[in-house]
Amino acid sequence: MTIFQAIKSLVLYAQREGLIEKEDIIFSVNSVCQALGIEAFEDCEGEQNANLEDILKTILDYAVQNGLCEDSIVYRDLFDTGIMGLLTPRPSLVIKEFNEKYRESPKAATEYYYHLSRKSDYIREYRIKNDVKWITKTEYGDIDITINLSKPEKDPKAIAAALTMKQSAYPKCQLCKENEGYMGRVNHPARQNHRIIPIDLAGEDFFLQYSPYVYYNEHCIVFNSEHIPMVINKGAFEKLLSFVELFPHYFVGSNADLPIVGGSILTHEHFQGGNYEFAMAKAPVETKLTFAGFEDVEAGIVKWPMSVIRISGESKERLCELADKILNAWRSYTDEDAFIYAETDGEKHNTITPIARMRNGKFELDLVLRNNITTEECPLGFYHPHPEYHHIKKENIGLIEVMGLAVLPSRLKEEISLLADALIGGKDITENEKISKHAEWAEMIKNKYTLTPDNCEDILKKEIGIVFTSILEQCGVYSRDDEGKKQFIRFTESVK
Repeated sequence: MTIFQAIKSLVLYAQREGLIEKEDIIFSVNSVCQALGIEAFEDCEGEQNANLEDILKTILDYAVQNGLCEDSIVYRDLFDTGIMGLLTPRPSLVIKEFNEKYRESPKAATEYYYHLSRKSDYIREYRIKNDVKWITKTEYGDIDITINLSKPEKDPKAIAAALTMKQSAYPKCQLCKENEGYMGRVNHPARQNHRIIPIDLAGEDFFLQYSPYVYYNEHCIVFNSEHIPMVINKGAFEKLLSFVELFPHYFVGSNADLPIVGGSILTHEHFQGGNYEFAMAKAPVETKLTFAGFEDVEAGIVKWPMSVIRISGESKERLCELADKILNAWRSYTDEDAFIYAETDGEKHNTITPIARMRNGKFELDLVLRNNITTEECPLGFYHPHPEYHHIKKENIGLIEVMGLAVLPSRLKEEISLLADALIGGKDITENEKISKHAEWAEMIKNKYTLTPDNCEDILKKEIGIVFTSILEQCGVYSRDDEGKKQFIRFTESVK
């Protein structure tokens, strides 16, 4: 494909996917030519069904060869995002189209917007498809596992350049509204093809966008128009329920507002949602509860590895009132026998990870009890992956994982392959520094199964899912046994 064919193919792609109209073709060709320093375009057919990744590769190779772009993934991403920004409709047009679709139905609006976010290359679909995904069946339901490979790692050139760059506070973070259309830099992604949708949540200005690294279907982010810190309070519950009222086909949840159990950017208030049903949402209530004065609200403890109270009802206001009572009771709750301390040395430990959804015409809130206390044996957090599982995952357990989707480090893709090879070949795992950390776990697997070249990787994946389920149990503040159940009930009875 010549550079002229690539330009024409790109513009035809943009027309086909609804980014531009037929009347925009010549203008768009000239805009891309200008970005590439091409003064005279040689008209050609272009490929009607060319693959976007292939088209952009041709354009990027041309840019590198002509000194317009450094040949590294970070610089190439900065450059091709600028190209795609030329073909992405202006924010006012996107908002107008979204609102027109919303009058048809909330689902029609989000389908339009999700399509735009993917086809403008804001969500790089050709990278997302490389993510490794599988399901592990557990007593709690089907747990989703993903090894995310779509977020590019920084390359040496970009790392070196970032060290010499003047520090910038614009945009303040990657969630701020000022990212829309931003050109980016080596330590901040380009966002010329990024469009955001203004929405009102409980009387406050928020924006809707999709995550560029989608972990599940229509993975969206809802962020405050102002750069203000995360906080879990009655207002947060009101905003979450307001969102699912606007978009009843989506769930939405918030990370907790304390370190360790936050697992997210705590400096900018935001929520995550989408059109997906996680295992936790499918999990049943195993113990019904009644809260005094809230007999009209259905409540219960969910059968889930973490400690979850589910409340539901027809009134948003009543759910928010009860959720606020539970939150305030939990914030100040100490039960030494259960190793739960509201605070130590002035540091607060208790908070909640809330998730909202609509079910059968009723509002539903899952309130996941969290605690971030640390110990000598668990300096990263007691209700956090324990050291014996750090060979699989040691990062925080945030909202998405609380609901039953493991987001595992990219290193595991190679390590699974190396482990399988070592186990089948009878090699000494301790001699390979990439997989030596897995030695004890691998020995357990070897003794548990009859391993063959055909089943080894599948068994390793299954056991990774089992490890993740055990991690979720460790993150639950109440153990999944009779004593833990009594302790959990003791807390619910303290809610007045």
